[in-house]
Amino acid sequence: MPVLNDLFRVLNEILIAGNAVTALALLLYALTFNLRDRVARTFALIMGCSAVIGATDILAATAGGAAEREAWLRLQWLGIAFIPAAYLHFSDALLEATGRPSRGRRFWAVRLAYVAGLGAFLLAAQPALLVARATEAGGVPYLAAGLLFPLFLLFYLASLAISATSFWRAYRRCRTSTSRRRMRYLMLGAAGPPLVAYPFLTAGGPFLLQWPLVFWTAQTSMNVLAAVQIVLMAYAVAYYGISYPDRVVKSRLFQWLLRGPLVASTVLAVTVVVNRLSLWIGFEQSPLVPIAMVSTLLLLQFAITLARPSIERWLFYGQDREDIARLHLLEERLLTTGDLRQFLEAILNAVSDVAGASSAFLAIIADGRVELEVAVGTEDPFQEIEGLPPHLSDSPSRDVPEVGRVFAWDSYWLVPLHQPGTSTIIGLLGLRTRAFEDGLSQRSSSAVRLLADRAAFAVAERLLQRDVFQAVDRLVPQAEEVQRLRAVGRYAGTGLLEPELPLPSEPDLAHLVREALTHYWGGPRLTRSPLLRLRVVQQAMSENDGNAANALRSVLTRAVERVRPTGERRFTGEWMLYNILEMKFLQGRKVRDVALRLAMSEADLYRKQRVAIEAVAAAIAQMEAEAAARPAARG
Repeated sequence: MPVLNDLFRVLNEILIAGNAVTALALLLYALTFNLRDRVARTFALIMGCSAVIGATDILAATAGGAAEREAWLRLQWLGIAFIPAAYLHFSDALLEATGRPSRGRRFWAVRLAYVAGLGAFLLAAQPALLVARATEAGGVPYLAAGLLFPLFLLFYLASLAISATSFWRAYRRCRTSTSRRRMRYLMLGAAGPPLVAYPFLTAGGPFLLQWPLVFWTAQTSMNVLAAVQIVLMAYAVAYYGISYPDRVVKSRLFQWLLRGPLVASTVLAVTVVVNRLSLWIGFEQSPLVPIAMVSTLLLLQFAITLARPSIERWLFYGQDREDIARLHLLEERLLTTGDLRQFLEAILNAVSDVAGASSAFLAIIADGRVELEVAVGTEDPFQEIEGLPPHLSDSPSRDVPEVGRVFAWDSYWLVPLHQPGTSTIIGLLGLRTRAFEDGLSQRSSSAVRLLADRAAFAVAERLLQRDVFQAVDRLVPQAEEVQRLRAVGRYAGTGLLEPELPLPSEPDLAHLVREALTHYWGGPRLTRSPLLRLRVVQQAMSENDGNAANALRSVLTRAVERVRPTGERRFTGEWMLYNILEMKFLQGRKVRDVALRLAMSEADLYRKQRVAIEAVAAAIAQMEAEAAARPAARG
């Protein structure tokens, strides 16, 4: 029987430590992904209290002396004392999220609960009225009850009863079957932390420890149940304050739990078990302990990496598995700008070696414009790109066996790159060489043709992906808005009636304008900007084929034009703000080049740039007011 008691006691310590790790991990999760939501922040408070209770419990059980043990037990009351207030706060946030904000009573009840919790912790810090000196029963340390301990238990149970009532009210206000199901998970999970935090030994230590096997079995079962309940609670809270699809939330939380609490708890359990076995067979400070720890960590990470994708597809994707697989395939196989340039540089180096060219470049022809994509060699053709002809019919040319017709431009020979399967020219391969005049060997000509075809294939793929990106630019803002409205209506349908976006304050608007201008020619700060929901941008979408990113870009351009002084452009003080905006953002020049052109230091340029952005923000605010008045004027 003593062996069985010891076994349950060790298992209980492992579970307590695992629950503390899980609570800490979920605290970090809430602060990382849901920080702006009040429900998530109050959930983080509960997890913080649970982590403190579990950690101090383990530290007290493994303390070397009586004084240290008592210090940890008193610090444990930091979590115990604030659990009731945290639950009142959490239940109030839930009611507010479901469309029932406090009218004053819950507001003051929460604050009074925090004051009472602070008072309880201060009383517990000294052996006086609330808890007395540390004692032991059956080898288990705990703080004996003081005179005011029954009052604290009354406060503890009353707070939890009020919180449970608020949970039920929030459940009844849920609008959809999904939100009601998640609220049920939340209510079931919410019973775990206060049950584990309840000071059972202080309330009845000697009586409970008369039957140690029953006590440790109950404690172990309670901690196993609490681990499940904490995860249930976190799962329900993870949907608050975010607008991502459900599968993204599930996948993110699942991966967080696997790589955090599961790995840490398993490594801890293996370490404790191996250490106890080493001591049992007579090995003190056995090298098996660190070996087992590192091996477990590596094996778990290896297993998670292999198994997680399949588990997620099975658990979370459901009927959307094929769509998600296509998205993952696109992500893995997508030819980015960097990938294209790396591939084209390799082609240019190879064709330069074959043709004996000192320099080479590749340009893309799109929408009647020539864009120089990449260049290699000693000469830099970027400065002369504006002279590249988009139409080659008037340029001198000659036929080269295997290669086809090539055209002369400046000191370069241009090899047209055709859309595969058509005669449409989509790019130009430029070579500074005399090989076409002196004659290429058949092998070299075939190699040039092969490399040109490969370059044409890559350019065609890139142009196709540009169309995909433009479609994504149009899709993302609308999809994000649908997800936002879906998240708002998840627990309270009245949120669907809220206006699209109030005009931000002047500092916030200037910040959003600066971010959008930074990605003026494309990027997430433009395509995912909150400015996309402004009325003036929504009205501009009809002029931009429904492309939200292009609509925002046109609004920014019009706002910059409003900063422009009247008359012919000059480089004077009056034109300073406009010149900074036009060169820095619309042209995309480097800071050093703009500062040099405007004859100012970079530090002065940054100061003037801030003023210029504020002027653009003011112009957008004026445009938004005009857009808001436009429908009223028509009515």
